Amino acid sequence: MTLTTRRLFGPGPTNVYPEATAGLAAPLLGHLDPAFIRLMDETCVMLREVWQTQNPRTLPLSATGSAGMEAAFVNTVEEGDVVVVAVNGLFGERMCEVARRNGAEVVRVEHEWGEPVDPERVAAAHPSPKVIAAVHAETSTGVRSDIAALGELKGEALLVVDAVTSIGGIELRADEWGVDIGYAGTQKCLGVPPGLAPFTISERAFARRVETPRSWYLDLGLLGGYVGGATGAQRTYHHTAPTAMVASLHAGLRRILDEGLPAVWERHARAGRRLQEGLQELGLELFAAEGYRLPELTTVRVPDGVDSTAVRAELLERYDIEIGAGVGPYAGSVWRIGLMGPNADDSSVTLVLGALRDVLGR
Repeated sequence: MTLTTRRLFGPGPTNVYPEATAGLAAPLLGHLDPAFIRLMDETCVMLREVWQTQNPRTLPLSATGSAGMEAAFVNTVEEGDVVVVAVNGLFGERMCEVARRNGAEVVRVEHEWGEPVDPERVAAAHPSPKVIAAVHAETSTGVRSDIAALGELKGEALLVVDAVTSIGGIELRADEWGVDIGYAGTQKCLGVPPGLAPFTISERAFARRVETPRSWYLDLGLLGGYVGGATGAQRTYHHTAPTAMVASLHAGLRRILDEGLPAVWERHARAGRRLQEGLQELGLELFAAEGYRLPELTTVRVPDGVDSTAVRAELLERYDIEIGAGVGPYAGSVWRIGLMGPNADDSSVTLVLGALRDVLGR
C-alpha cells in the first residue's frame, strides 16, 4: 500500500486533479523566467475569476492558507485596532489569536459549534471596528455562514473572510458580497497540493493597510506596483516564488474553469447531498445545522459505543480511505468527511458509504 493509492475524505489535502499533478511534473522554470511570469499572470487572472472579483491584487501567496490568514491581519491591524471576530469553530478561534498577536483589541462573538454565524449579532458587537472577520466554510464543523449578509452590515469596517474550504466548492462572490480581504488554500476544493494561499485584497483595503506591518515576508506593500495579470505592470523582486506549485495551481484552475465554475459548484452540491442522505439512511446523525451544511465537508456524529479512532484506522487499512476526526471539544465524537475537488463525484460517495456500512456493520 502506498500513499498515492489512498482516497482522502478528510478535511486535509485531497486527491489532486490529474492536471494539477501534471503541473508539478512539468519542466521546472526559474522564478524570473519570462515563461514563468506569463504563467503567474495567467494564474492571477484565473484566481480573480474563481474569487469572482475584479481586485487587481489577487495572487497566490507563497505559503499555505494559514499564512493567508496571517497576511490578512498583519496588513490591516496594528496596536489598539478593534477587530470583531465571529467564532463558530476552530478557525474563528485562530483568527482571534492571530489578530491578538498583531496588537488588536479582539471582540469575540461566540456561536455554538455546528451553527452558522449570526450576521446581525456580529455587526452589532462594536460600533466602529477596523475589521470584521468570519469564516465562510468552517472546516472544523462543516458549516456555511452567510457572508453576503455580513457584507451588507459591515459599515466602514474591512471584511476579512476565510474561504479555505469554500473556494472552488460552493458559491463565492467576493465583490458582490463586499469581501475586502479573502484568503484560501489550494489543498481542498481547488484540488491542488498544499503550499499556496490564494489571496485577494480590495483597493479600499489596500489603501487602509498598515504602513509597516510586523511581518516583512507578508507585507503586501513590498510587492510594489505589481498587479497580477496587468500588462506592463511594474515588478518588484520580493522572494523566490515556488514555481512548480504555481504551475500546479495554474493547471488546477484551468481544469476548474474549463468545467465551468457553476458546474463545479453543482457537482460538489450533488455529491454532498447524496453523501448526507446516505449517511442518514445508515442511521447516522449529521452534526452541522440543517440548511447550513457544507456539501464539500460533512460532519457526522460518531454513534454511541463506537470507537472513532478504531473505525478511522480500519477504513484506512482495509479500504485506503482516510476520513478526518473532529477537533477541539468534538475530537472524539465527530467525523469529518470531505468530498472536495476530484472526490466530489458519485463514485466517491458510493465508495465511502459502502466502506462505512461494512466497518460499522450496518
